[in-house]
Amino acid sequence: MKYLLLVGDGMGDYPIQELRNRTPLEAAHTPAMDYIAQHGELGLVRTIPKGMEPGSDVANLSLLGYAPSEHYTGRGPIEAASLGVKLNPEDVAFRCNLVTLKRQGDHLFMVDYSAGHISTEEGRTLIQDLAEAIPSEKIKLYPGIGYRHLLVWKGGPEGIKTYPPHDFIGRDVSEAWQVYEEEPVLRDFLYQAMAFLERHPINHRRRQEGKPVANSLWPWGQGRAPRLEPFSERYGLRGAIVAAVDLIKGLGICAGLEIINVPGATGYLDTNYRGKAEAALEALHGAYDFVFLHVEAPDEASHEGLLEEKIRAIESIDREVVKVVLEGMADFEAYKIMVATDHLTPISLKTHASVPVPFAIYDSRDPGIKRIQGFNEKAAKEAGVFYQTGEGLMAHFIEKERAKDEA
Repeated sequence: MKYLLLVGDGMGDYPIQELRNRTPLEAAHTPAMDYIAQHGELGLVRTIPKGMEPGSDVANLSLLGYAPSEHYTGRGPIEAASLGVKLNPEDVAFRCNLVTLKRQGDHLFMVDYSAGHISTEEGRTLIQDLAEAIPSEKIKLYPGIGYRHLLVWKGGPEGIKTYPPHDFIGRDVSEAWQVYEEEPVLRDFLYQAMAFLERHPINHRRRQEGKPVANSLWPWGQGRAPRLEPFSERYGLRGAIVAAVDLIKGLGICAGLEIINVPGATGYLDTNYRGKAEAALEALHGAYDFVFLHVEAPDEASHEGLLEEKIRAIESIDREVVKVVLEGMADFEAYKIMVATDHLTPISLKTHASVPVPFAIYDSRDPGIKRIQGFNEKAAKEAGVFYQTGEGLMAHFIEKERAKDEA
């Protein structure tokens, strides 16, 4: 038995007046996802436990079959695992964005949470040069992908309240920045970084080209190293992860899953959709029984408020990922495919929402036709199937007891 879980990050949304009060999932042309819903099981799942922030870290940890309330320690340490950064017990790891800030009088505004989706080459150069220019015994920087990097604070506090920069696009962040002002070690480092980045040749060139400059660091999502029971022991399956972003790769590493890197997978709208699908199929034809395939593109479009791009990303996932794996997995005698979104990222909010999300499961052993219009939020609610936790959904999807018996 082979299992494939496809996650379209942030695909879910609220009805939009411009779309005649439909969501992007309803408006998009998605015959492959609709086929899975119409020939399988459709429903809703709560991926964000009540009282927790609706981050991709929490939501994907939940979909992977681990209870966030028991296992989640922060986004930073998960991304540290992806970058191969070993954390000591006293270390606190922060996700660290390169952002564009603008000061107006006494106020500080978030112009761009990604510094104009700065390239990986530019981002790595800025972080590496910054680490060399401002050596610190307590704070270390590690380059990641694009605007996404890592800051590790030796002996730092994990209980301070930080905020995701994508929650403040175009807004005053003076109050959110105040947390850094109250931590002298971090405050001094960040202000030194601002001065350095302001005069860096890469930002000088970006100004001339009319692009947003990466003029500040924004640390958030901090925590100490988590401990997860290996997926193979928990669910009795040998698994792999196909993803572009460090967060998802880090979750896989923490869970003992193999990380499969795909050329051209960017974590943005220009990602290699088909390459991810083909890599997942190759893994399942090889030594793996379970693959978690993640696509970031719809979430990025949502954070930027790009409705047409979000619909285009959803359609690309359907055409280049879901359709490809549906056709490819027909080679197996028995298989199950689940399509899900980790959380809603409403265009109207430009950030995440905590409501339950749609999922659909296709079982090759029982491809019955249901009276369902397709894969979307409204149809999933009307289906009347609801899982209180991602852990419960995962156990249902892979038939946990049977998986253990077969292992």
